[in-house]
Amino acid sequence: VLDELFSCLTAWFAPVLSFTMEEVWLTRFPGETESVHLRQFPEIPAEWCDEKLAAKWAKIRMVRRVVTGALELERREKRIGSSLEAAPRIHISDPDLAAAMAGVDLDEIAITSAAKLVTEPAPDAAFRLEEVAGVAVVPQRAEGRKCGRCWMVLPDIGSNPAHPDICGRCADAVGG
Repeated sequence: VLDELFSCLTAWFAPVLSFTMEEVWLTRFPGETESVHLRQFPEIPAEWCDEKLAAKWAKIRMVRRVVTGALELERREKRIGSSLEAAPRIHISDPDLAAAMAGVDLDEIAITSAAKLVTEPAPDAAFRLEEVAGVAVVPQRAEGRKCGRCWMVLPDIGSNPAHPDICGRCADAVGG
């Protein structure tokens, strides 16, 4: 599986990351005389296509589009500088969209510090996009300080005395 993934990624990224992919290719195959740029794109097996997963991620991207739209307005009004300074409340009234968001790390997807998904009705002033029905966002500033490692704004910065400038998650990642 990893070999197939390597083959596909190096072929796909070669036109964009030309020098990097050439180095990667020659590191993996040191005696190779042919350039990664002379390869054809690999054929992808039909069984790799997962329509259900693609539909789920299309819904996730729709929700993310509403969040990023709300955050752009906040940036324009100078209420936040970056999306990591935000803690948006995402109101979802569409059950299909809510189901698609189950188990998804909203902070990672929306690049925020404390996104919260709620199913309660959104206030009238919430940000909405006409083309994404059933989703409304109330942007708020994240509470806490900025982590020196992940840059998220969190209330637990310095909770580990050995790492006073980073969050608990980052402290665990760097060994504690």
